[in-house]
Amino acid sequence: MRQIQPGPRDPQRLESLGALQLAWLGDAVWELHQRLSHCQQPGRPDELHQAVVARVRARAQARALQQLEPLLDERERELVRRGRNRAGRGPRGGDPASYGRATGFETMVGWLFLRNPERLAQLLDHLDETDLSDPLTE
Repeated sequence: MRQIQPGPRDPQRLESLGALQLAWLGDAVWELHQRLSHCQQPGRPDELHQAVVARVRARAQARALQQLEPLLDERERELVRRGRNRAGRGPRGGDPASYGRATGFETMVGWLFLRNPERLAQLLDHLDETDLSDPLTE
């Protein structure tokens, strides 16, 4: 996995970030990771875009979290719980449970990006080796 390193940050300011701020950042990190993975594949831009969208939607992120759960330590589980509890209902017509799990996943990704990029790389590498396709859309 290609690593994108955050610049030096004030640790006290990082600790003050809320779960939804971390989720917002984690969403961007996850999407960039997917774009980097897909840009190496042949295809037209609209096809690549659709492939990325399929991997960044809430259900796909919830499946990613499910794949990672056995590997998570207590701190990472706590971050997921914090994000899940702050998620709200999600978009109309969406599954609130998937949305909550996705927000928990994003919260953890955002925190790891800022605080432990090596661990984030391990988890993303694990997901790169995992089939996250949605059986309902295949």
